[in-house]
Amino acid sequence: MDSFKQTMQDVLENNILRYWIDNVTDNVNGGYYGRVDGHDVVHADADKGAIMNARILWSFSAAYRVLGKKEYLDAATRARDYILDHFIDKEFGGVFWSLDYKGNPLDCKKQTYAIGFTIYGLSEYARATGDKKSLDTAISLYNDIEKHAFDADNNGYIEALTRDWKPIDDMRLSDKDENGSRTMNTHLHIIEPYTNLYRVWKDKNLEQSIRNLLDIFTDKMLNPETYHLDLFFDDKWNGKRNIESYGHDIEASWLLHESALVLDDKKVLRKIEPIIRKIAVAADEGLRSDGSMIYEHWKDDDSYDMQRQWWVQCENIIGHINIYQYFREETSFGVAVRCWSFIQKYLVDWGNGEWHWAKLDDGTLNVVDDKAGFWKCPYHNSRMCLELIERRF
Repeated sequence: MDSFKQTMQDVLENNILRYWIDNVTDNVNGGYYGRVDGHDVVHADADKGAIMNARILWSFSAAYRVLGKKEYLDAATRARDYILDHFIDKEFGGVFWSLDYKGNPLDCKKQTYAIGFTIYGLSEYARATGDKKSLDTAISLYNDIEKHAFDADNNGYIEALTRDWKPIDDMRLSDKDENGSRTMNTHLHIIEPYTNLYRVWKDKNLEQSIRNLLDIFTDKMLNPETYHLDLFFDDKWNGKRNIESYGHDIEASWLLHESALVLDDKKVLRKIEPIIRKIAVAADEGLRSDGSMIYEHWKDDDSYDMQRQWWVQCENIIGHINIYQYFREETSFGVAVRCWSFIQKYLVDWGNGEWHWAKLDDGTLNVVDDKAGFWKCPYHNSRMCLELIERRF
């Protein structure tokens, strides 16, 4: 087990974090470059996204907290300062969705998902350093979400709003998403930062928000027949139940469990633990014999997205290690080990650093998508490494 943990630390430090420090640091315009493509070419004039920068902040803050190296603190502080100086909307609150490469606001809509990740990054920086400004900003962003994005009439969080918090026609997080006012993905990445914020700010209202989010997952998003989590809903929580997303299911299984553990409420744990175990079993429908997990099942035409995306494999490992750690299911540990074998064989770029986006079903690598960009960040893979380093299993 110690050798497994040491492998995770070696990959984290020498393959993932080293790549971001050496290749993505923008010493001309500040912060980090907005894009490094799948062939390791830096696009210095690429737009800079809030999610990417918040995830960089989280990753280096967590690495500093766990490993204590000043180099990681410096990288985290660079991300923190850039977010506070450029992404925070000082007039209306919240964060801008994107900036141009010089740091000027570009897309100013308020995407709840992006605000959540900014809370995640800032709360981790506060957790690692005790920095009051980061904590205060994270709290302010929490209040922004609760004031503007929480729907008290129907429960849940609105997907997106205009810069000044008015309704917006196109609420989609990305082009491949449905235009729903409620999504599982955004709610998952609200409960995740709320839980991390609660670690450093034991506020009663925040605690109630987390409890309510757990209820939303179990009572509204969970398909009681399949134990998959449905993805897209309208204001009244009507959903199509037509997509099974294995990566999001296995990720949710451990993040929801983490929230219940951080609340430290035995009643909540008694409710959540049987459910998250069943969600993990449902996610296992996406496992393949080579140790990997495929992306999605589209039920309307019974087709599958067979990509083995990097982030899905990371969550596959954490989710199964979590099941093994708390419920001693030996098969889950085996799943994690086989998935790591797949990752190191196909996804890790041992020569140039970082990981490729995906292995395609035809056996080729996806090098069309980025090594670093709007949606490719040192978050899923660094978090996988850090979770395995920190956990006692």
